Amino acid sequence: MIKFKINLTILFLFALLINFTGCNYSFTGASIPPHLKTVAIPILEDRSGSGIFRLKEDLTNVLTQKFIEDNSLQVTDKANANCIVEGVIVSATDSPQQISGGEQIKTNRFAINVKVTFRDLVNKKVIFEKTFSNYKDYATDSGNIQQSRQDAITEATKLVAEDILLGVVSNW
Repeated sequence: MIKFKINLTILFLFALLINFTGCNYSFTGASIPPHLKTVAIPILEDRSGSGIFRLKEDLTNVLTQKFIEDNSLQVTDKANANCIVEGVIVSATDSPQQISGGEQIKTNRFAINVKVTFRDLVNKKVIFEKTFSNYKDYATDSGNIQQSRQDAITEATKLVAEDILLGVVSNW
């Protein structure tokens, strides 16, 4: 009986700790050189030819917000930054993913590819240059396909921004 009470007490304290600390995570300093404290994130270029309105602005805003939330680097303007994350949207595509027996498209996939250059402005060197890709599938047989597509674009944008953040602040 005493062992059971101790286990419940430990479980209660653990749950309490989780409740007060929340579920925020950060990869603070995992692979960022110690002299880099601030980052600039200029508006990304869009060379995708997709014609998606505000894609580069939306992706830049989401990416900036991800860096602010992570707090590994303080976001600032280029004049005050120790490093910079520059990006080019190289493709943003919609393609069929699931086709029904009657050859009707059931789901499409919105995919985005972003070439990113992470530069150390203090030592004047490129830390990495990588292409990040992500996607989101959406139903085409829903009542509002335009809204489903926009939701997929928004989600894919968030996912690729998270990938870019992780690429900068960790060794993954």
